[in-house]
Amino acid sequence: MSEQAIVIGAGMVGVSVAWHLQQQGMQVTLIDRKQPGEETSYGNAGLIQREAVFPHAFPRDVKDIFKVIPNHNLDIRYRPAALWHFKNPLMQYWYYSDPKRFKTVVAEWSTLIEHCTETHDEMMQAAHAEHLVRKTGWLQLHRTTETYAKAIAEAEAARAYGVQSRLVNMQEVHEMEPDLNPSLFVGGIHWQNTWKVTNPSALVKAYAENFVAAGGEFKQCQMYNMQQENGEWQVNTDQGRLSAKHLVVATGPWSADVLKGLGYDYPLFPMRGYHKHYNIAEGKQLNHSVLDYDCGYVIGPKAAGIRITTGAEFTFQNAPADERQLDDVEKKAREYLPLTTAVEDQAWIGHRPCMPDMKPVIGPAHKHGNLWFAFGHAHQGFTLGPATGKLLTQMMLGQATYVNPQPFAANRFEK
Repeated sequence: MSEQAIVIGAGMVGVSVAWHLQQQGMQVTLIDRKQPGEETSYGNAGLIQREAVFPHAFPRDVKDIFKVIPNHNLDIRYRPAALWHFKNPLMQYWYYSDPKRFKTVVAEWSTLIEHCTETHDEMMQAAHAEHLVRKTGWLQLHRTTETYAKAIAEAEAARAYGVQSRLVNMQEVHEMEPDLNPSLFVGGIHWQNTWKVTNPSALVKAYAENFVAAGGEFKQCQMYNMQQENGEWQVNTDQGRLSAKHLVVATGPWSADVLKGLGYDYPLFPMRGYHKHYNIAEGKQLNHSVLDYDCGYVIGPKAAGIRITTGAEFTFQNAPADERQLDDVEKKAREYLPLTTAVEDQAWIGHRPCMPDMKPVIGPAHKHGNLWFAFGHAHQGFTLGPATGKLLTQMMLGQATYVNPQPFAANRFEK
């Protein structure tokens, strides 16, 4: 009889873990309070970011820190109470962003990013979901020569990690995007081996449907608690008790709260993002996703319309919405793109699960047997879901791993 596993969390990470385990012969039950791909994986820029070999570091330049303090930046906003509440993880974040430490973080983090497209491609082909993906890269545009010069250096450094890119002038941008007014920008980078997803939630659902078709089970239910009894994990839900030898926690920004009852205290903190879709003037279109670098937001074509996705708001998960950041970047987007009406009345809200050392937690728990973790991917859970699923499955089955899992160890924050 096949070993059994329960995976909690049906975002891109949890679905990918469940898919890989099922492919390797385990009997897997995937659970979530919502349908697959309807939480954090629903609202994102919809990119599989092969170029993202450098994670987002905490600002170390005093000038950059002082820019954030007035709380008017377009790329990041904060609520003071949240800064105080998460002060310890933030201090750790600042610590790991030291240039020497950050170099080590990049070397470790990039081992996953380097495999993001190939691991997505495996699942994509199995799920016959290629129609949801455009392998045409995306554009990063700059309004100032200062930030453009830094980006050029970063693009050159990224080549060592297999990232393909080319510099584009405004005439070339116009040829790629005839309906975008390039006059506000001084230059750009075309990240060539990043993939654009037209409907991120639909891609997660396609992977989940393929998982079920292969014999896996999905249950939409509310989880109450979990405990280990006689070598079996018991998960109590509003639909009864589930039991399996293995338990995987892949609950994104809720992971720290889910695990506190088992004695784990992870310094995870959420970064909120907003998105909204817009119509575009008749006969006009946007072909590529675009990062307006100096304003810190992404705009891109999706099935529902032109999606604007904000940078980050540092706040509590249960804090009321504050759409001013989205409103401000919408004004910037209208400067160069003929957007018309909003598709939705209210913006979507989601939270990215961030760890202080900018790396996810992937691997076995250190206080319990057959308990496994897969969370803390920050902005890149959608990108790294399949890579994480493959790595964790290899670890659970005692196989040789395709990358070194040690940098992502669950006990690395133990004092």
